[in-house]
Parts: sequence; structure tokens; C-alpha cells
Amino acid sequence: MNGATLDAWSAAHRATVETALSRWVGPGAPASLGEAMRYAVLDGGKRLRPLLVLAAREAVAGDVPAPVLDDAALRAACAVELIHAYSLVHDDMPCMDNDVLRRGKPTVHVRFGEAGALLAGDALQALAFELLVPDEDTGIPTAVQAALSRRLARAAGHAGMAGGQAIDLASVGIALDEDALRRMHRLKTGALLEASVMMGAECGEASSAARAALQRYGAAIGLAFQVVDDILDVTADSATLGKTAGKDAAHDKPTYVALLGLDRARAHARELHAEAREAVTASGLQKTGALDALATMVIDRSH
Repeated sequence: MNGATLDAWSAAHRATVETALSRWVGPGAPASLGEAMRYAVLDGGKRLRPLLVLAAREAVAGDVPAPVLDDAALRAACAVELIHAYSLVHDDMPCMDNDVLRRGKPTVHVRFGEAGALLAGDALQALAFELLVPDEDTGIPTAVQAALSRRLARAAGHAGMAGGQAIDLASVGIALDEDALRRMHRLKTGALLEASVMMGAECGEASSAARAALQRYGAAIGLAFQVVDDILDVTADSATLGKTAGKDAAHDKPTYVALLGLDRARAHARELHAEAREAVTASGLQKTGALDALATMVIDRSH
């Protein structure tokens, strides 16, 4: 899949996800909660995690149509984006990173106050699991619902994103070695990206070998994403990033650039890209063009 094909594929799938998010994150919550939730989620972001879910679903779908599992994958795509959005809302708050810019607009606590932001994040997290276990009879097998919920909960909790964030906050001003830095980033950022791939894989049939290869792919791009984030924090400006540039260095946070230097960090990102592409090939799956192209997008992105 070349760049133009990926652009068309991504645009179509982003539109599907955006429509679903707008429908499921309704404005009807009490007071201004619904408005804050929608502000946090809609009309912004790369939607990389939903795209990974849908690309992995495409890879394991085979040639037999399965609308029920397509619906499961769309729900999973939206659920993982809700978890990502909630994490950003809380991460930007004064008690965490204290940032005022996200996706090119004021952060949620700036717009709605700290209490409003806290509640919006809480509600988005809860809604993610509501989507995965719907009230209505969708036909999605209960085993698939349970598997999706379990993967997302683990990736978001102490063994994943929240655990990595805890390490990050505890490491300000501390020089981590590469093993410790890798562990922090695999949890803080990588776990949710890897889970996105594996949630897509839960929505289809794949051999144990193919699933293992997809997990290696997810782990590689999950870490690569954070390495590139560390690089962009020192090479891009705030307007391009849509968030405050240079804040990691300003807060004395451990990063790959601080540890390895800019050139070595870039080389490591390329190594991880190669690992991801090798894993795609090793999966033996046929419809992996989107997964392969998304790995390249992660490395080549400018924001």
C-alpha cells in the first residue's frame, strides 16, 4: 500500500470512526459533561489506535463477510480512542503535566475547569467499556466482548498505560538507563497501541503464530511511536505538534533523545520500524497492506 492508497484508506476509516464516536459520545450527559466529553474526543487527533484496530481486523478477516465482527471491531476502535482521549485529558491537568494546548486547542481543563476535565475523563473511560459490552443484542459473541474488554482494561491499567504514567511521574529528574526507559514507554504509550492491534485480531480468525507476529508488530510500533514523539518534542514547533513543544526537556523528563542523542534515537526508530515490518511478513496473513503502511506512517509523521 503506497502513501496515496493509505491516505484514501485512512480517510474512509477515520470518517467511519468519527461518525460512530459522534453518535456514541452524545451531548446528553448532565450539566456540561457531555459537551466536555465531545470536546475531548471529536474533531482532532490522528486516530492511529482506531486505524490499527481496523487494519488488524482487515488482516485476520479472511474472505468470508462477517458484519457482526466488523461491528465488534468498530466498537473496539472507538473504545480504544475513548481510553486514549481520557488519558490525554487527565495527563494535561495541573496535577500531571499541566499543559494548556492539545490538538491545537485549549486543553479540557482550561476550557471546562479542573473538575469538569476530571469528570469528562472518568466518563470517557466508563463509556469505552459500555461500547464493548452493549445492552442491545448485536450478535457479537460474549467471548469476543470479554476478550476485548480484558485486553483494553489491562492495557489501560496498572500493567499498562497508568503504570507507565506512574513511572514517568516518579522519574522526573532521574537518569533512567535504556532498559528502564524502554519499560516505561512500553507501558505508558506502547501498551495501548499494542492492544489496538490485538483487539482487531480478536475480531477474526488467525493462527497462534499469526497472533504472535501481530503482537510483535504492535509492540514494535508502540515503542517506535514514543521514540518518534521524543524526537518531535525537540525538533518540531508547537503549531506543528498541536501541543506544547519542548516540555519534556523543560520538565527534565527521561526521553530517548536525552538518553541516546538525536541521531541514535532516529536510528532506533528505524530499527523498530524494521522489526514491525518483519513481523507483518512473518504473520503469513494476506491483507496486511494497511498494517505495513501504518508502521511507516508512525515513523515518518511530523506531529
